[in-house]
Amino acid sequence: MIRIQEAIIVEGRYDVNKLKQLVDTIVIETGGFSIFNNREKLQLIRRIAEQRGILILTDSDGAGFVIRNYLKGALPKEQVRHAYIPQIAGKERRKNKGSKEGTLGVEGVPDSVILDSLYRAGVTVMGETVPRARQITKADFYEWGLSGGQGSAERRKKLLQAMQLPSHMTANALLEFINAVADPAQIEELLKSIDG
Repeated sequence: MIRIQEAIIVEGRYDVNKLKQLVDTIVIETGGFSIFNNREKLQLIRRIAEQRGILILTDSDGAGFVIRNYLKGALPKEQVRHAYIPQIAGKERRKNKGSKEGTLGVEGVPDSVILDSLYRAGVTVMGETVPRARQITKADFYEWGLSGGQGSAERRKKLLQAMQLPSHMTANALLEFINAVADPAQIEELLKSIDG
């Protein structure tokens, strides 16, 4: 178990249970979309973000991105870090059927995947920030033909498919996700495989 400074925001109580087995920190449940109408919980999250920082860890499905984007807009940017889990096909054992998008949520992915996503987000472990790898920039996206050029939307769509990510991700959300789960060399290799 690792001890981290940032509090972690997750969607549901099963996500809380999972995280409490892996990290020693405050873990707050949004209650899914109910966070949109829960001013008291949002106020609590703001206070905690101000004191120790917040790390948002939602599912990698459409609903998870809606919740993440809501919190992203409601909290000061400098107080928030983002951890992403990859889209992994499957369903949680406790459920009779899988999610709408057929992927595992935070509660269903292996522990190592969650820990890796926390480290990649640059969490503060026992008072020391884990260094982040070189960040991929918008300039990289432009150079790779993923933004700002003719056919960039189509190329980005192919990359989203190759990474098994939701097709509705914006270029900025994709950039944020890639920086949380990959390094430039990995993305360049993936782009080569897309180009065939």
